[in-house]
Amino acid sequence: MKNIVLLTGAGISAESGIKTFRDADGLWEGHDVMQVASPQGFAADPELVFDFYNQRRKQLLTVKPNKAHLAITKLQEHFNVTVITQNVDDLHERAGNKNVVHLHGELLKARCTQNETEVLEWTKDLNLGDLSKSKNQLRPHIVWFGEEVPLLKKAAKITETADVLIIIGTSMQVYPAASLVHYVTNGTPIYFIDPNPSIKQSDFNNLTIINKTAVNGLPTLVKDLIDTML
Repeated sequence: MKNIVLLTGAGISAESGIKTFRDADGLWEGHDVMQVASPQGFAADPELVFDFYNQRRKQLLTVKPNKAHLAITKLQEHFNVTVITQNVDDLHERAGNKNVVHLHGELLKARCTQNETEVLEWTKDLNLGDLSKSKNQLRPHIVWFGEEVPLLKKAAKITETADVLIIIGTSMQVYPAASLVHYVTNGTPIYFIDPNPSIKQSDFNNLTIINKTAVNGLPTLVKDLIDTML
């Protein structure tokens, strides 16, 4: 069975109504990114950071997966599919996407500040005084700027196995996630779905650019792949 790997970013969730964190001016919901998404910001003002992610968590619980998420579930019926996502929402899982690697963490989880392997499911507000099993303060289970991306090596190994790579909802400008495209075997078909693509046809061997949004581009591509690869 063929291996299909998808790299997904904020664009696939935006069409469900999730705000993309970073605005055009570089601010996240009016905050400097380092205030709300760095260890230094958390140390300086943990309540601001908790409030920021509490608002994101509340909004996540009001939205639903869209046709692009559901198209991936359809793809799973015929191929080995792995989703490597930069997104911290759970819309892939809610749509039935089974093999999902969250590079940047998960909004509906919290983790111990002293032991990063101690992770809890968390759907309510997270506040100062909420403690892990080992009695340490909990923090959002999010990979912040300046922190290592622990699942990057796993994602690279998965990408190496791809018979087809689909990039969707990400500008391919955010590193280290953007580096994953370089792990595909030379000649592997790459599909880049974006209404305003930041890369050119000549940038990668065997690249197809689809100038559409996730919801408009992915279901059609999925149908084409099922029709031509089976």
